[in-house]
Amino acid sequence: MDGERIAPRRTPSHPNRYRWTPVTESAAIEAAEVPHVRPAWAPVTLVAFVLLVIATNVASGVWARWVETNPEGLLLLSSRNRYLALTLAAGVSVPVYVVIGFVRIGAAFLVCHMIGRAYHDDAIGWFRKYLGVRRDAIDSFNRGFSKAEWFLIPFFAGSNIVAALTGVHRTPPVRLAVLLTVGIAGRLALMWWLARTFEVQLVEFLEWLQRYQWWAVGISIALVVLVNLRNLRGA
Repeated sequence: MDGERIAPRRTPSHPNRYRWTPVTESAAIEAAEVPHVRPAWAPVTLVAFVLLVIATNVASGVWARWVETNPEGLLLLSSRNRYLALTLAAGVSVPVYVVIGFVRIGAAFLVCHMIGRAYHDDAIGWFRKYLGVRRDAIDSFNRGFSKAEWFLIPFFAGSNIVAALTGVHRTPPVRLAVLLTVGIAGRLALMWWLARTFEVQLVEFLEWLQRYQWWAVGISIALVVLVNLRNLRGA
């Protein structure tokens, strides 16, 4: 029959036999296109993300002072690559560096992952607008994510968008944990190697920074305000 396909259904009088009844294509499409239902805990993920953004902005404002006076606190606020390298040069111990780095990067990834699970495609749209990423770039990531997640998750362990895509695509928890652990470990190892390789240059930069510390703090705060205004305007 045109536009129809046949589906089996058991009958009470013959429990082991099938009676064939037609199911229209429109009904099949409606069954397949089940709308995404946001879980009750969804708003909690947004609150957590806002707190992480606030922490990152605070780090961007105080890093010039905290990198020497409170490197552990700086890493807790934000574990961006530049802070990882600078805090190592400032003398933070490797065990503290590893523990805080794992916790901070992993927490940010997990929050964005849960936003992706809770808000699905809406989450991708929010990240795209806020971060100023082109739609075609996001679409290409989204289309091929399931096949490329073995590479994307470890390589982009610090990416909010990749983390959200793991939630949208429901990456299995064990696979996600393994790939994320590999990615964070690789990132921390790379930044440790770079900090050791360029230790002299980083120490000289820190010494220069201390002479102009408050200028650096003031400029950093101004940049934080300007960047956030630009992002909010774009959103």
